[in-house]
Amino acid sequence: MPTFSERLKHAWNAFTGRDPTPVYNIGPGYYTRPDRPRLRPGNERTIVTSVINRIAIDCAAVKIEHVKLDENGRYKEPVKSGLNNCLTVEANIDQTGRQLVQDIVMSMCDEGCVAVVPVETKTNPKITDGFIINELRVGKIVEWYPEWVKVELYNDKEGRKEQITIPKRICAIIENPLYAVMNEPNSMMRRLTSVLAHLDAVDQQASSGKLDLIIQLPYVIKTEEKRRQAEIRRQDMESQLASSKYGVAYAEASEKVTQLNRPLENNLLNQVTYFTQMLFGQLGLTEAVFNGTASEEEMLNYYNRTIEPILSAITNEFKRKFLSKTARSQHQSIYFVRDPFKLAPVNQIAEIADKFTRNEILSSNEIRAIVGYKPVEDERADQLRNKNLNEDKDAEPAPVVSYGPNSEPETN
Repeated sequence: MPTFSERLKHAWNAFTGRDPTPVYNIGPGYYTRPDRPRLRPGNERTIVTSVINRIAIDCAAVKIEHVKLDENGRYKEPVKSGLNNCLTVEANIDQTGRQLVQDIVMSMCDEGCVAVVPVETKTNPKITDGFIINELRVGKIVEWYPEWVKVELYNDKEGRKEQITIPKRICAIIENPLYAVMNEPNSMMRRLTSVLAHLDAVDQQASSGKLDLIIQLPYVIKTEEKRRQAEIRRQDMESQLASSKYGVAYAEASEKVTQLNRPLENNLLNQVTYFTQMLFGQLGLTEAVFNGTASEEEMLNYYNRTIEPILSAITNEFKRKFLSKTARSQHQSIYFVRDPFKLAPVNQIAEIADKFTRNEILSSNEIRAIVGYKPVEDERADQLRNKNLNEDKDAEPAPVVSYGPNSEPETN
């Protein structure tokens, strides 16, 4: 146990602690987070933002790992590497692994193509293919070259975004598999964004505070003098309404005032509804997916048609760029698997657990981990066997083998 003097020597307080050499220049300061992805103008005020955000959140909820496979290409165990740490724990000083995936998907859906750059490695990636990655960041591609790309990337050392040119072979360039639907100039999402912008302009004009009045004067306006008098009368009424506390003005007995308060008729709202339905159909989405009332079939269709292609594009590019040929020959891969029990209601967990344990698919401790309970210290709870059958005491215990995505294999 440390003594009192040792505690005084090594203790630190956030308000009173000071470094031996104070650093006064800590970089520029911002009121908002500077490395946060910013959607392009026009998307942030429309339904497009909620669609992209929902897809990004669901993609980030799926665990992506650097793993080792067996001879048959099945999951064996996770690899303890810097890349796996970036994908599961900490991607950089500002983002966790889950935030990195969400950043990738949001930027990819908004821009159409995005670059994931290893900003810090143990060896120079321009010299060797077997480089160890310590940090990853998402950047916007601003220029394309035959073998290089110019990327706008956030520099956490300087606190600002910078443009750097890097080789294509050392950064993951991920293109949106739904590019034709979301990012083409004539795509359904762009057309929906354009119609929504027109609808916002019409709504703003309709609610701009105009009275839309017509004043009928008691004389015919044909000469310049009469027009001048009519203009003076109109300005006088505007001044009365603007300076009045309750917006009250007077009119002469011979004048007649008509207010045009009829609604503006157009087909923009019908076009928005049509384009939204078409976009949802092309993306494999439904309104129930967004409000949380989707059925199991709808969620399965959503994951298979929307989430799976995006995650496959990310993992395939990571495997191609961040794993060397030697690592791939050693059965290393970038692997993602969706937890099928997340959408299962509580009343089905018991039936699922019984079927999985009875058919020797999962052990009792693995089921307990899924439910959220800690494992029991009993070797029978780690064995793949049917608990409904009597155990042969003379037989040798079955080896404990687990290929689950959330547990490491052990063999007794």
